[in-house]
Amino acid sequence: MHYLITKWFGVFLYDRERIVKSIIFPKNEREIAERLWRIKKGEILEEERKILKGEKGVITGDKRLSQIAEYSPRDSISKISIEPESFGFNKDILRKASLIVAEKEISENLGKEDLQIMQMVRSIDELIPFSNILSERLREWKRLSFQDDSINSMIELKNEIEKSVKVLEKRIEENMQNIAPNLSEIAGAVLGARLITLAGGLERLATMPASAIQVIGAEKALFRYKAGEGTPPKHGVIYQHPLIRKSKKNHRGKIARVLANTIATAVKADAFTKRMVAHDLKERMERRIKEIKEN
Repeated sequence: MHYLITKWFGVFLYDRERIVKSIIFPKNEREIAERLWRIKKGEILEEERKILKGEKGVITGDKRLSQIAEYSPRDSISKISIEPESFGFNKDILRKASLIVAEKEISENLGKEDLQIMQMVRSIDELIPFSNILSERLREWKRLSFQDDSINSMIELKNEIEKSVKVLEKRIEENMQNIAPNLSEIAGAVLGARLITLAGGLERLATMPASAIQVIGAEKALFRYKAGEGTPPKHGVIYQHPLIRKSKKNHRGKIARVLANTIATAVKADAFTKRMVAHDLKERMERRIKEIKEN
């Protein structure tokens, strides 16, 4: 009777007394990390399938391996010692591999938070027009010389929608502080979340050039310009930023360019280095905008 066990450094078949077959993983932290990640995701490793070729009735104590071996946790407890040092491995490789896995897990979790933020932004975008329609309906209703109690249900619905929008905006601010603190500081949480949504995710936004970030959200105007109509857009959704919206028209294009460059740097830090650089970026941006306004 053979038993199957997977350690972080290899796959082993043993018969209670000795190891009868083994496949050792490459002595490389990235290779080890890849296998640890696949194990974490519940996948079967190629080495695990390979070691079982020609074997029958193999027992495993790992539920993940129940697809390829008989699962019996009590029967498969190993009485032999399988130590990494015996196969030329040391704990430093495991430490480095574990860090790589942790970084990958954080990145995947951020991706999930991206999706949450994107859904919240889209929900707000659907709720606000509906709220505006209700406001218009209520204005018309209130012009009547007589209103019965049925108007109250409309008022309550509008209030609930406005409350939901505020709750979503607060959640966006909280989530953005976790996944994109630099972007939040430079663009504001809600505008930053909208940029992430339009780009299709934090990492996608981080790989976009500043020129694309500057006009993101103005795709229709850009398409018309490329088709030979009108002028190229100077800014897209970043126009919502007060630094642009409250500036003189002749300054907006240059300010949009500065803001887009700053956002591009900030979002790269959020997505890749995880360093907090917003304070320095903001100081440089504000100095440059001040120069634009003075000229």
